[in-house]
Amino acid sequence: MQHAYPAPDMADPVAPTAKADVLVSGVAHTYVAADGPVLNGVDLNIAPGSVAALIGRSGSGKSTLLHIIAGLIKPSQGSVRISGNYVTGPSPLHVMMFQAPSLFPWMTVAQNAALGLRYAGQNDAGRVRDILALVDLSAFADRNVQDLSGGQQQRVALARSLVPSPDLLLLDEPFSALDMFTRQSMQRDVRAIAKRLGLTMILVTHDVSEAVLMADRAVFLKSGAGVIAEDTQIGLHEAERSTESLDFHAELARLNAIYAAMQT
Repeated sequence: MQHAYPAPDMADPVAPTAKADVLVSGVAHTYVAADGPVLNGVDLNIAPGSVAALIGRSGSGKSTLLHIIAGLIKPSQGSVRISGNYVTGPSPLHVMMFQAPSLFPWMTVAQNAALGLRYAGQNDAGRVRDILALVDLSAFADRNVQDLSGGQQQRVALARSLVPSPDLLLLDEPFSALDMFTRQSMQRDVRAIAKRLGLTMILVTHDVSEAVLMADRAVFLKSGAGVIAEDTQIGLHEAERSTESLDFHAELARLNAIYAAMQT
């Protein structure tokens, strides 16, 4: 089911307090010198509240770039600034969802969602309750997470990411293991939630249709070169972000053509 998430107002209990802009400057990274750079002088500027997709085949450096932005990897060269501050390590304001939800199976949904606050020494049951409602998990708050479906478990992981009130959400292909219908539902809902909260969001994908459904902008990285080969806006209104839309398929064809041209 597709949900409608209204724009936040001053009374919205989950409305954001800040938006993040991301500035990547001259980022290069090498894991093994003999293999050459995975990234080579990448420059990228992502506006506050926008959604950018990093697209490329395996080995293109897209996940490496995402992990550098998250502060999980220190680049060999260059820098990343988020809201003007240099990234030197992970931050609760810049959260990442991975391919596996990585939940504690002996805990309830609410307990897993509250982990970010717990590690920060905070306890805000109202915040947890509001976020679970946002991701359609209110009815499952006291259920054990191991009893949930794969899609529901990813919603718990999303709730856990949102409870600390981040301003940047990073997605490393968290929907890749889900079935097609669940995946598309999550894609639509996560975009809608990010827009409602005013989050800046960066997602890594090799699936061009996922980028068209979720992103405002597609950044293509070329395998073996470690550079941005193409950077283009995705020109769709919200109502057109549906696999039933002719405009969606026209934009998908355009981006697929760019992707195919990169492989020649």
